[in-house]
Amino acid sequence: MPTYVILLGPPASGKGTQAAILKDYLGLPHVASGDLFRYNLKHQTPLGLQAKTYMDRGALVPDDVTIAMVLDRLAQEDCAGGALLDGFPRTLAQAQALDHALAEHGRRISRVLNIQVPDDVLVERVSGRRICRTCGETYHIRFKPPKTPGVCDLDGGELYQRDDDKPETVRNRLSVYWKQTSPLVDYYRQQGVLVDIDGNQPIEDVTAQLKEALANL
Repeated sequence: MPTYVILLGPPASGKGTQAAILKDYLGLPHVASGDLFRYNLKHQTPLGLQAKTYMDRGALVPDDVTIAMVLDRLAQEDCAGGALLDGFPRTLAQAQALDHALAEHGRRISRVLNIQVPDDVLVERVSGRRICRTCGETYHIRFKPPKTPGVCDLDGGELYQRDDDKPETVRNRLSVYWKQTSPLVDYYRQQGVLVDIDGNQPIEDVTAQLKEALANL
């Protein structure tokens, strides 16, 4: 039976870093909802054009369009053995629709990995980010500081903080994430497929814990 693993985690939890490691460990394609949107929009697929009508007017893309994109991707040949899902499902309705679609083919979600990091740590991770206005190089005031505060090591350009990275914006994004995702965590916990992962530790320790959670698949 194909293996379907879902990676859950708030912004800045290290999900992207771990997904890159896990896809090779599992030998499964990494299916990220953001990549799917970009692909469908860029190639102007019917689903991409449909999504664009909502995005152009600043509206949320409805679940059925997002679900259709994901199911279309899972039906491709490289996903015959399963997939590592990242950024989807994002809501309870999406999770239920995915379960229903998989059940029609006698399949189910194998494991849900829930990376947990305290909000204060997440805010520090994001709000400490600084970007060079000239070359786009990224720094962090604590984890990767420039040699001279506010100045890029590479070209001497000014470092700035994106509006998206300001503490109040990050807290708002986290609030939205928890509101959407809390029901998902409960849903998968009740199914017995959810494993909590401590994301507030070194990258290699998080990886080891994730691999341990996948060991018996």
